[in-house]
Amino acid sequence: MVDFKESKTRENLARAFAGECQDGARYQFLAMQAEQEGYAFLQTIFKIHAKNEMAHAKRFYDLISEHSIVSEKNIDICGGYPFTHGTLLEQMKATMETEKSQSDVVYPDFANVARDEGYDDVAYAFECAGLVEDHHRQVVADLYTKLKAGKLYKSGAVNLWKCSYCGYMERSKQAWQTCPSCLKPQGYCEVHCEE
Repeated sequence: MVDFKESKTRENLARAFAGECQDGARYQFLAMQAEQEGYAFLQTIFKIHAKNEMAHAKRFYDLISEHSIVSEKNIDICGGYPFTHGTLLEQMKATMETEKSQSDVVYPDFANVARDEGYDDVAYAFECAGLVEDHHRQVVADLYTKLKAGKLYKSGAVNLWKCSYCGYMERSKQAWQTCPSCLKPQGYCEVHCEE
């Protein structure tokens, strides 16, 4: 086993911690943008993703603490972090690309390094985070495709639509413009994601 203080795993954990904190913030920003554009339920999904990202950050933070003999005053890392802007659709597309990079490249690479250095628990944490990032990508991709095609609230078949505010439910091919029960706009209607 490579000494943790000298390991690449230590640096990768710190990079992953910083990246997950930034991803959590970006999902919060995406949630705010979804709300501003009238998509309250998308805001809910993005807030859940933000919470997931912060859980990953906490796990990586804890792993650094568990493997360090003494408290870490500073771990110098070098990393690039995307700073994107634009419409909700543009931000969703950028988010999909970031999630794909993490699930397909970053976390598999980090896991391989950790395993090679003798840190199987860290490798497993990276692999688990990669699976979640891929799930996030799939959800955002489905929402992006539906929103771009104008089919976020339309279905080819009868679908169960539910108001995320009051719980009212109705079966139809498309969601209502205004909830019949609480009068909230269509953006409160739950959207079912496909993987």
